[in-house]
Amino acid sequence: MSLWGALYVGTSGLRTSQNALNTVAHNLANADTKGYTRQQILQSDKRYHTLSETDSAISAQQIGLGTVYSRSKQVRDVFLDQSFRRESGRSEFYKVSSEVMDEVEAQLGELNGEAFESNITDLWTSVQELVKDPASTVTQGFFVQRASELMTRAQGIYEGLASYQDNLNVQIRQQVEKINAYGKQILDLNNTIHTIEVGGVEEANDYRDMRNNILDELGKMVDITWDEDTLGNISVRIENVDFVKDGISFDIGLKEDESTGFYTVFWPQNAHYTLDGEGQKNYQVESAQVFNLDREISSDKQTDIGGLKAMVLARGDHRANYTDIENDYDSVAQSVVMNIQAEFDQMMHHLTSEINAVLENAAGGQVGNLTLSDGRMLENVRYAPADGDYMRDQNGMPLQMFTKNSSPGYEKVTATDANGNTGEYWVYMEEKPAVSETVYSVMNTRINQELMQKPSMLGLRLKDGSEDIATATALRDLFSQEQYTLNPYVQKRTSIVGYYSDLVSQVASSGYVYKSIYQNQQSTVEYTESARDQVSAVSQDEELTQMIKLQNAYNASSRYINAVNEMLEHMISSLFG
Repeated sequence: MSLWGALYVGTSGLRTSQNALNTVAHNLANADTKGYTRQQILQSDKRYHTLSETDSAISAQQIGLGTVYSRSKQVRDVFLDQSFRRESGRSEFYKVSSEVMDEVEAQLGELNGEAFESNITDLWTSVQELVKDPASTVTQGFFVQRASELMTRAQGIYEGLASYQDNLNVQIRQQVEKINAYGKQILDLNNTIHTIEVGGVEEANDYRDMRNNILDELGKMVDITWDEDTLGNISVRIENVDFVKDGISFDIGLKEDESTGFYTVFWPQNAHYTLDGEGQKNYQVESAQVFNLDREISSDKQTDIGGLKAMVLARGDHRANYTDIENDYDSVAQSVVMNIQAEFDQMMHHLTSEINAVLENAAGGQVGNLTLSDGRMLENVRYAPADGDYMRDQNGMPLQMFTKNSSPGYEKVTATDANGNTGEYWVYMEEKPAVSETVYSVMNTRINQELMQKPSMLGLRLKDGSEDIATATALRDLFSQEQYTLNPYVQKRTSIVGYYSDLVSQVASSGYVYKSIYQNQQSTVEYTESARDQVSAVSQDEELTQMIKLQNAYNASSRYINAVNEMLEHMISSLFG
């Protein structure tokens, strides 16, 4: 090799060492930058100059032309990235679930000393006092007042749960908007990275860090998978559906329910739609929802990943009441808020219906068949003769402690009973779960305003002047009868007071489970993040060591150039001196 060529070898060493030192300096400057990935310089040989090539030689005679900066790569482990994003998504799922349970406990008053149980106990106490002196207007008024307070507080709790559903609904919209914004950012970063790296000279590592940070955030909100093509473009899938692919970001859609205002999270590209008169798309979202909420929530099945899914699941799709437990409990069982709404409403339904039934029996109520004047048969209905005068309101209808807001409790008909007696009867209006106005749910029930103004309407004094001990005792006994269960999957039967205690215990137990899982999951996330940082994070000690090596390499290249320079100077001086 000529001495002039030797100079090029030396300068290549200087340039490569300088580039490597710049990368080390960049690493040290960003050691504390969140999401920064350590970078490494890769070096490779320059092309070789072949002097001769013979068949007898094992290899050709070649002269190397030095070293060259190949690329600056990020030091990442894709498997640790996958594990971290999956575990952080699972952690966020249980974090949201734990926070929801805390909010439910707060709504029940269990965290601030205003437990709803005190209202049930006050009503129970008023009934006990009523048994002691049934005909007293004082005990009657006390009973009605406590019943009114109970209903008011129950409606406040239910409204609080409904309001929290609305709050979750707003958070769902915000999360979806953020996810869609992330999709557009990934698309922009794909284009930027491709533009920078298309020449093969420069690596867009800082932009790759930005993209990886977005994937980390996405991994908390939804279950994602991703892959990178040879051009550096990232494709992302959410719940196994394309989100970013081939230069397109597929936004997640939100369809608002007209009756509840709840958003359904769906994929517009997978949904059928029709156009209205103004050209707006009306999507049919049933088969295009982002989350399949019918699947069991399980870590084994990877169905417990993402805070957004936890919010959608906890919120549910409607305001639940006791009819959901009777008709299709599975439809509300996995939703924390809907499950509590339904079980709480069922408790109040039992209480209000049983109190009304006791008063109906006192008014002469019975169960049987009635034949209407038009020939129609009413089978196994609850009814009372219209000519009664005990435990009746001003219209002669059997007295109810709790009435419905939107429909009457009884209907007056002319009919013939099973004994052939024809006359007018008050027939109890059966509840129809499909028609919300007909059911005794918390939000469709109120205290009888007529009775509230005049508690003495209860009377509790028979025609012979004696006190109606039997009715007062029946009211007392309904609080202690163990005939209720929280839901179809609970076998334990309990009383009204015990029902609420079991409900609170269920909330506390579920909250404890969610919180424990979340804490354990946090440990898993921290461990995985630590393992990832060991690979990707900047170690200042290691970088300083590398800096010393590179400085020595730079100095060596410099001395090599000086030696070649002295040789050239000596030769020139000898020849022309």
